[in-house]
Amino acid sequence: MQYYNSKDWLKPLFQFHKADTFRKLLPMLILLALYTGGVAWLEMHYLKLANQAYVKNIPIMHQLLGFAISMLLVFRTNSAYDRWWEGRKLWGSLVNNCRNLAIKLDSMLPADDFDNRNYCRKMLGLFPKELQLHLQKDSTRYALDETEHPELAAFDRNKHMPLQFSLALQKRIQQLYQQQRITGEQLITINAELQSLMVVCGACERIKNTPIPYSYSSFIKKFIAVYVATLPLGFAFTLGWIAIPVVVFIFYVLASLELIAEEIEDPFGTDTNDLPMDKMADNIRNNVYDVISLPSSK
Repeated sequence: MQYYNSKDWLKPLFQFHKADTFRKLLPMLILLALYTGGVAWLEMHYLKLANQAYVKNIPIMHQLLGFAISMLLVFRTNSAYDRWWEGRKLWGSLVNNCRNLAIKLDSMLPADDFDNRNYCRKMLGLFPKELQLHLQKDSTRYALDETEHPELAAFDRNKHMPLQFSLALQKRIQQLYQQQRITGEQLITINAELQSLMVVCGACERIKNTPIPYSYSSFIKKFIAVYVATLPLGFAFTLGWIAIPVVVFIFYVLASLELIAEEIEDPFGTDTNDLPMDKMADNIRNNVYDVISLPSSK
């Protein structure tokens, strides 16, 4: 994701990054400019319409429909941004919960318990990455050290990997309690962070698997197409050749809002404006590995 300084106006105006809507809309903008120019030539030079022509009143329709299309686009972008922001808050809570759980595990586990420390730091540190790959439906997985922990070989790569990671970590914590390496009070203390792993996973899956209804998005696209296609009929008569940049700019604004909404409504994808889950997962893993230390002798 690319960020600009809020006080910097010139750089965003003259620099186009790969997610800029202008690149995506450029072919449509060129076709629309040609279409507007053709309509202007047809009305002014071929048909030679008079000032009393009915097409002169077409902009009245655009004024009436402009409010409706603006309200639809506002609702569309707000709905998409709410999904993006909710996804960001979920990953923010995952960062905090993983850090808190790592701090508690490091303080509870014996300093010389290499096996349990190494197992917990690995399961907890790799959980965010597995969640990212699960949400992106990526078959690429981390290569786990199955020689050091043979029980990891039982993981089924075709099943829900975050669930298996959380289950394995929960079982190890219960085993530590049964072995009296941690007390019942300590188990209750870390239970909230353990449960939060799958709570975040389930909330992310809800956003991922519940897209905005297609009929709603399709209607907005059709509305914009018809609205813009009728603009040259009235504007070319009143503005002449100036109607070409005016119509192109109006389409650029309306279509860009729809494209931005489409991109951010799924915050767990791989687009430029989606959540930087890869960076956040790496930061969580590094934080967990730094907190849960291993015995120096090993």
